Amino acid sequence: MAATALGRRGPAVPSSSRGGRRRANLRALLYLSPWLAGFAIFFVYPLLSTVYFSFQRYDMFTLEPVGLLNYRYLLHDDAAWTALRNTLWLVVVMVPLRVLFGLGVAQLITKVKAGAGVLRTIFYLPSLVPLVAGTLGFVYLLNPGTGPVQAVLDAVGLPSPDWFGDPAWSKWGLTILGLWSVGDLMVIFLAALLDVPRQLYEAAAIDGANAWHQFTRITLPIIRPVLMFATVTGVIQTLQYFTQAMVAARVASGATDSAGSVFVPGYPDQSTLTFPEWLFHQGFRDYAMGYACVLALVLFAISMVFTLILLRQFRGFAEEEA
Repeated sequence: MAATALGRRGPAVPSSSRGGRRRANLRALLYLSPWLAGFAIFFVYPLLSTVYFSFQRYDMFTLEPVGLLNYRYLLHDDAAWTALRNTLWLVVVMVPLRVLFGLGVAQLITKVKAGAGVLRTIFYLPSLVPLVAGTLGFVYLLNPGTGPVQAVLDAVGLPSPDWFGDPAWSKWGLTILGLWSVGDLMVIFLAALLDVPRQLYEAAAIDGANAWHQFTRITLPIIRPVLMFATVTGVIQTLQYFTQAMVAARVASGATDSAGSVFVPGYPDQSTLTFPEWLFHQGFRDYAMGYACVLALVLFAISMVFTLILLRQFRGFAEEEA
């Protein structure tokens, strides 16, 4: 009977072992406490506050509960849906082009025998230029009236579109600006490519594999984690696209605070209006902080959905190869 009870309950754990395990857990929590404190202060608290304020009419001074009014207003806010479509367009078009262009430049540099360091510096320098300065420079360069790009196109007999004045071309102008500052991705891809063992290429060449087969069968599978990182971070950054679109629209429209002109967000014709920019205008121009919190929650949810889908896709590719 005693043996049965012992087998049912298991051997007794010495109190010294329980005390040692408790001390180990407390020590682990102590080591994790800086991260836990930062996570709670800078993520959990702001997120819960955003949820709370989304149910309020808040103008930075007064607070009034309004229930789901801010959420219902979102359903009828045409500018918010236009901004969301523009942002998703940038995600679908700009992110793949930046990844492909950065990977192509990195692959090119690995093939250069002499001057690779100079090329690496030339392609990386644009990513160090401040966003406002880089956008101002690009608006000037692509200006169809006075920009040097127009002069070059005129010299060869090609028309130049109004990159930042025509709604059909404005997002493409922002995309070209994004490709110009691809140096950050280039450096990451270059490090990944240089880490691929050279003997794998030599063995593949002996077996008769051409350059394309070596790239698809050797390079891409090995650098897939870097591709995943570049794609996920690119999507998150593009969903937060703000400075370049706002500066380009302000300069192209000719609106300046000193001239007293009225700046219309998303010039021309709301084609460059992004979701974060509309969030900024609602919260810090119109002081509709409650509604801005709703927009922030929507942006957070979209970012999470995109991230989970991309991680699942990359994990599926890895499982298929395994």
